[in-house]
Amino acid sequence: MIEDIKKDARQRMGKSVEALKQEFVKIRTGRAHSSLLDHVTVEYYGAEMPINQVATVNASDARTLMVTPYERSLVPAIEKAIMASDLGLNPASAGSVIRVPMPPLTEERRRDLVRVVKAEAEQARVAVRNIRRDANNDLKALLKEKEISEDEERQATEQIQKLTDKFVAEIDDLLEKKETELMEI
Repeated sequence: MIEDIKKDARQRMGKSVEALKQEFVKIRTGRAHSSLLDHVTVEYYGAEMPINQVATVNASDARTLMVTPYERSLVPAIEKAIMASDLGLNPASAGSVIRVPMPPLTEERRRDLVRVVKAEAEQARVAVRNIRRDANNDLKALLKEKEISEDEERQATEQIQKLTDKFVAEIDDLLEKKETELMEI
């Protein structure tokens, strides 16, 4: 029973860290990488589709993304979707290929992105702490129903705290790396 609670907490905390990694991938650092456009959606026959399902996205060099739609008729819709996204990119179509140059980041924009990254990391920390709270409440419920002893509950609570500390440290490490990446020119 205690093992199930710890296993569930570990899995959920791991998912929170993975979600943070996915959010960090979306935040651009001045380098072009194909996952940058993953959250951009394009209207395709009346439905919103992720760009990677209607086109191939490749980094042609460090500062340029190339988007090749599966259908030529999608070129204007994809251009419009990229312009409308919160990334501040200006795509240029060349026939059936869309080139997306990455403008260099200004110092002010870098600082804004660092603030966004810190907020994302704090949300992940809060999620991990909420998972700890849920696990501790489950342990207290087991203690109340006399399914475990007070010593077992105390030991399990300490183990969950160690787990929480481990995942919060991992989040802090990811944050530090992303900040360094954003501030390098």
